[in-house]
Amino acid sequence: MPHEKSDLYARRRERFFDRVKEGVALLFATPEQHLSWDGTYRYRPDPDFFYLTGFGEPGSVAVLDAGKRVYRLFVRPKDRERETWEGRRAGVKGAVKAHGADEAFEVGELEKRLPDLIRGAGTLHYALGLDERKDLLVTSILNRFRREPRVPLRGPVAVCDVTDVIHEMRLRKEPEEIALMEKAAAITVAAHEEARGLARPGRWEYEVEAAINGRFRRLGASGPSYETIVASGANATTLHYVENDRRIEEGDLVLIDAGCEYEGYAADITRTFPASGRFTPEQEAVYRVVLSALHAATSKVRPGGRFQDVHDAAVDVLVDGLLELGLLEGKRKKVLEKGTYTRFYMHRTSHWLGMDVHDRGRYHDAAGEWRLFEPGMVLTVEPGLYIRPDEKKVPPAFLGIGVRIEDDVLVTEDGHRVLTAAAPKSVEAMCERGERRSARSAGAVTSKAGRVPKVSKPGA
Repeated sequence: MPHEKSDLYARRRERFFDRVKEGVALLFATPEQHLSWDGTYRYRPDPDFFYLTGFGEPGSVAVLDAGKRVYRLFVRPKDRERETWEGRRAGVKGAVKAHGADEAFEVGELEKRLPDLIRGAGTLHYALGLDERKDLLVTSILNRFRREPRVPLRGPVAVCDVTDVIHEMRLRKEPEEIALMEKAAAITVAAHEEARGLARPGRWEYEVEAAINGRFRRLGASGPSYETIVASGANATTLHYVENDRRIEEGDLVLIDAGCEYEGYAADITRTFPASGRFTPEQEAVYRVVLSALHAATSKVRPGGRFQDVHDAAVDVLVDGLLELGLLEGKRKKVLEKGTYTRFYMHRTSHWLGMDVHDRGRYHDAAGEWRLFEPGMVLTVEPGLYIRPDEKKVPPAFLGIGVRIEDDVLVTEDGHRVLTAAAPKSVEAMCERGERRSARSAGAVTSKAGRVPKVSKPGA
């Protein structure tokens, strides 16, 4: 497996060299972040750096010479005492032998060696503005070249943002990446199922959060790919609610938005269900609208389809539902033109998914048009409706209802595949109690939503 992974990163570097054609690319690993004065957060490698190197140690620097097709690494030196406290280091020899570098040096030599490594390049591929200290190092070297008029090789005359190329590469997932995302999805599905059995009236949101994060780790994930959301009752109307400190009550809806990270790749699933096992008529009506929007939006994910089409399809269904339920009034066309529906649906329907939960890659092409889907792209589809408890001119029974349903979707050669299809989402499944759910097949495919039930308007 290590050899296969090394080959994977080597292939990526070759593709990177083909794309940039000439010049030298400079990438810095993410620095460690302090948790306290003498402690750090658990280290997560920078995805761009890791995508091309597979090297996960902090303090590292990669120098990739596209013209010579040479890959160099600057790494922390071997240090027996520090390794006893903090873990093993690859060192210079390990960077070459185990991680495929053509050459490696101790990171303390960077300032001395870097000028000569980039001097012969016409272009420096570097992301200015991400780190002020790194920028100072790079600009000081470029200024030094300007003061050397008699030196034949005066260094790069252009600086290009290296992340644009890497993010385009990351946008189209390779088979190895898709396999990891499938594993991340499967672990997350299992965690959601456990959480739904636990999230009953009387439980605390943080108990459910602990169960989710614990299942992630027990099944081999490194942990959550973002802060786990367990939002009961009116908390579900706050999009990024993470306090998770309320006791779940009878009659609550519980919105769980949680995903794990597995070997560097993220999952992102949201499910909403009644804590007591039964929707109120108003809760079910809102849920069915959102579920119908999910199916409509997902149907737009196919090669050649526009990214914007997914959002438009969701909005069309949500607006129809809001009008039918009496939550909005007026002509459909005017509601869409004025965007009055954003009182209840204020976010986009999708984002890219991959090494980051909001993965990198542009949403528009070079001409400014919404980009078209291609096989290998992975995105979320996550419509929702959020009726805040202080919302005006809303029937009281709808106040405090928040519903979001989210799947992870892969664009395939002939359409799409829902990576999270094993997580139930039908109305009937959301009302099942834990005993019945335990008998469900792990690969069961959920049914499509039925028609939105009519709910009587006030005074009808």
